[in-house]
Amino acid sequence: MKEKVRCPWCLKFDQYIRYHDEEWGVPVHDDRKHFEFLILEGAQAGLSWSTILKKREGYRKNFADFNPEKVARFTSKKIEKILQDPGIIRNKLKVNAAVNNAKRFLEVQQEFGSFDRYIWSFVSHKPIVNKWKTAKTVPATTKESDALSKDLIHRGFKFVGSTVIYAHMQACGLVNDHLTDCFRYEEVKKS
Repeated sequence: MKEKVRCPWCLKFDQYIRYHDEEWGVPVHDDRKHFEFLILEGAQAGLSWSTILKKREGYRKNFADFNPEKVARFTSKKIEKILQDPGIIRNKLKVNAAVNNAKRFLEVQQEFGSFDRYIWSFVSHKPIVNKWKTAKTVPATTKESDALSKDLIHRGFKFVGSTVIYAHMQACGLVNDHLTDCFRYEEVKKS
């Protein structure tokens, strides 16, 4: 049996491979999942995604199972407690940004009816299907991530630069950036 060809970035450990094979690039239309990835992508800034994946359960535990209503109410005392947990990246700016972003997230939901409706509008409500043949050709940002990042920053979000936001768009399937020879490319295209 021929071994599956995968995007080369995911070949480090089993959890990474599972994430690539089951989640990455699949279109997300659930606000809570979008909020989860906003927290995780913001935490990743300057770090590797594998580091964040290993700490995902710590984030789930500390950030109320990624419930934006609960996270928006976190007090400074709660934030200090979270910062003691080695199960997350203990960066005060990033933790404070997650709480701030929960408040901004709720504002976007209020304005648009859902965060999903808002974010998908930046790609005309359908995934951008790219045709990358090598990892070197995949960009770190695009005009869509630039526009979304700029709008999020204007709305008061933190840790949402264009590179972070493009990673969010990739993770949540707003773009299909699986390489064309990856077995997930065609599968994700159909989802």
